[in-house]
Amino acid sequence: MTVLLREALGDRLRRARTDQRRTLREVSRTARVSLGYLSEVERGRKEASSELLAAICGALELPLSELLGEVAADIRAGEPMRIPAPSQGKPQPKVPAEARAERGVVDAGSLVPAIIGNDLSDLRLQPMLRTQLTTKITNSAPRGVVVAA
Repeated sequence: MTVLLREALGDRLRRARTDQRRTLREVSRTARVSLGYLSEVERGRKEASSELLAAICGALELPLSELLGEVAADIRAGEPMRIPAPSQGKPQPKVPAEARAERGVVDAGSLVPAIIGNDLSDLRLQPMLRTQLTTKITNSAPRGVVVAA
């Protein structure tokens, strides 16, 4: 799922405003932006110019560089991870899961989206690692095997 820049900017601006417990009217008045336009920007419906973003950030007492850094992190988290293809060298033989478990090898798992956040305005998707163990872990497991969650 692609995250649009205007939506990520709007989410962060709205979060900053609601964290300060300020109304749209209050911020629009301070930033000298129409209430309707500010609402459209927060909802990701309108592209904000750099001048408009600077005015809104000034009204929120939020450094523009901080806003853009947070938005960049949000967009990065929403992009699918690119995993390089295996080398085209000598093909590796397929080893059954039971044999890998006997050797102490555990599959790495896969990335899945997870919903994080404390309240409704803070919810967002973030990739996280999920793995499913196919082998029981007992005290008789080979020495040197470490399983971390």
